[in-house]
Amino acid sequence: MAPVPTSVAADTSLPTYIDTVVIGGGIIGAATAYFLAERGVSVALCEKSEIACEQSSRNWGWCRQMGRDPREIPLIQESLKLWRTIDARLGEATGFTQCGILYACQTEAEIAARAAFLEHAKPYQLDTRLVSGAEAERLQPGCTCTWIGGLYTESDGRAEPQLAAPAFARAAKRRGVTIHLKCAVRGIETSAGRVSGVVTERGSIRCNSVVLAGGAWSRLFCGPLGIALPQLGVVNSVLRTAPVETGMTRSMSGGKFAVRQRQDGGYTVAHRHLSVADIVPDSFRLFFKFLPALKLDWRGLRLRFGRRFFEDMSLARDWQLDQTSPFEIVRVLDPAPVVSILREALASLKSYFPRFGDARVVEQWAGLIDATPDALPVIGEVERLPGFFLATGFSGHGFGIGPGAGRLMADLVTGARPIVDPHPFRYSRFIDGSRLVPLSGL
Repeated sequence: MAPVPTSVAADTSLPTYIDTVVIGGGIIGAATAYFLAERGVSVALCEKSEIACEQSSRNWGWCRQMGRDPREIPLIQESLKLWRTIDARLGEATGFTQCGILYACQTEAEIAARAAFLEHAKPYQLDTRLVSGAEAERLQPGCTCTWIGGLYTESDGRAEPQLAAPAFARAAKRRGVTIHLKCAVRGIETSAGRVSGVVTERGSIRCNSVVLAGGAWSRLFCGPLGIALPQLGVVNSVLRTAPVETGMTRSMSGGKFAVRQRQDGGYTVAHRHLSVADIVPDSFRLFFKFLPALKLDWRGLRLRFGRRFFEDMSLARDWQLDQTSPFEIVRVLDPAPVVSILREALASLKSYFPRFGDARVVEQWAGLIDATPDALPVIGEVERLPGFFLATGFSGHGFGIGPGAGRLMADLVTGARPIVDPHPFRYSRFIDGSRLVPLSGL
């Protein structure tokens, strides 16, 4: 059973004209809509189902700086600044807590990989530091093993995925954003070579710009526009426990588990480094673009061939704007959790921390992560279609970076000075010969 986000009231009628249409009601889309509205931009947010119904409510809830690709560090730093004051700014609860995050290590190879990250991160003056085994035990006491060390960032935190995107959406609505749920956008209309409107299943909206924050759906949406977006989906499985007294307040990973405390007193648990990639028709189309990433992380990915190949193959890749779109046929991507992976993660957690021995699993779910070949998001305008902006491909990092990404997108849409340099996130890197490889050892 998937988590249920808090509800957001929908508007009943479409505007005839609006400055910007945001497509997608996850945390990126909701944050973008909010920050645009803060600047007086009129916005309509269109979501094919409900706010945060897919990966934005299904992720781990971590808000971390450490372990990031260095190209992302400036954006997560700005995002964490926003997280720390976001509840007061929105007038809503997101559940953000600065709890600290620990990566605990048992081997010299793990320590070396963590030390390599510190070298990458030096220019950004993070408070991330290597800690001894004794300090790792002090930070997260009660472990049955002896850590040889770890990587720790005190200023990292966590928030509640079922609260955060709806909080942004409700705050955006109070600032005048119209929210349209169960309202899929079928495509974009153009005039004189630039965006002039969108066509939804309920009718058309004229606008000056469109932000596509469609998560795992973004590649399919871009296809009829002639925009080749290299993006594949990765299934990540998660569980939560009932409230349990452990005394563990810091988020951490170690062994085969990753764990964080929840606001309700339970814990969110996932496998530290194991996901599933379903083989779909796009897996073959994009094979060579993703091959470098697969080589770097093949131990952390299980390839699977099954029903999803045929489900993807049955979806139309092109359609007329007066026809039912794939986004209306499949409203929510709801992959089944991989129980064997979750069983392994929970068993690992219990073996390291016996205090979880009585933890009762109350919910298990999975989400589909939108991944790019270099594991960096796309945040920016598509030059060949002025007025069309992408905010997608966050590769599992989107929740923590969400507020900063929304703020950056608002900067780019309005022509303001960007909060960080957007160059690493440009769409054109996929077509200008740039080397598309994730940075290893992070």
